[in-house]
Amino acid sequence: MSFGAVMVRLFMRMTIKRQIHKDQALDPVELRAMVDKQAGRMKWPDFIDVEEVSANGVRALWVTPPDAHPDKVFYYLHGGGYVFCAPDTTHKDLIWRLAVACKCKVLAIDYRLAPENPFPAAIEDSVAGYRYLLDQGYDAGAIGIGGDSAGGGLTFGSLFQFKEEGLPLPACAVGLSPWTDLLATGETVQTNLKSDLLIPGDKIAELAQMYYADSDPRIPQASPLYGDYTGMPPTLIQVSDVEVLLDDSRRLAAKIDAAGVPVALDVWHNLPHVWQAISRFLPEGRAAIKDIGMFVRGHLRAKPRAIEDQNAAAKLLPQAAE
Repeated sequence: MSFGAVMVRLFMRMTIKRQIHKDQALDPVELRAMVDKQAGRMKWPDFIDVEEVSANGVRALWVTPPDAHPDKVFYYLHGGGYVFCAPDTTHKDLIWRLAVACKCKVLAIDYRLAPENPFPAAIEDSVAGYRYLLDQGYDAGAIGIGGDSAGGGLTFGSLFQFKEEGLPLPACAVGLSPWTDLLATGETVQTNLKSDLLIPGDKIAELAQMYYADSDPRIPQASPLYGDYTGMPPTLIQVSDVEVLLDDSRRLAAKIDAAGVPVALDVWHNLPHVWQAISRFLPEGRAAIKDIGMFVRGHLRAKPRAIEDQNAAAKLLPQAAE
């Protein structure tokens, strides 16, 4: 474990863990204010282009590195317990680093949050964002999808919804410590309660209830651990061995493997939940993102965008006389 990881763990133990794990009900407004304050100093690097767009009515960001392939996209869904965080506050550093590693644009949506907008609002927004990519002419084989924590759960839940709606599936999927079981039946929810410095294992049920509300938490769009992964895309999962969500990742990987789908489960040692998001402090985070980039680049197969093809064809047609 690097010196940076030691210092980050100490900081989290003294600050974040005490705040989140305090003996009172979770307050979404308070949580959002806390994480936004901590993320307030983060800036986009000058060499990254950021454009805000409406993806079929969902606020989204295009994040483009200098050497982005014009026809490849990584579709990213941020974490935050389905209750807090946003792509342009807490997740800036992670998103631009992923764009650089994957050498392609990242589309990151600002999906609606619970409890104001419970399930299936986030799934609906994710589908809208994915349809936006297809509408823009991107081939599904040139799109990767990924997310961290709740965004990881949303990633795999979205795959089931894409399949249900008859949409072509992305070329690959990536989960960073994905939250895949809203019922919290994994053993590590209890055994790693003290070692996890970020996720409140004793508050998971409360967070989950805010999200699924009156819906069935066992349906795969909500808890993707309970789905059938036959025909799903190749998957990379990264998780730390001290996280309460470790079993969410291990059981998900086993289920994907049992369905005959290629899956890589990378378990890192003694690192905080979604350590990739603090890569500016952690060499382990930068190494993990490098691995993600290699995985995504190895699976995306670009075709010229359909919209560009149509525009090019139009230029070859004889012009009508004035």
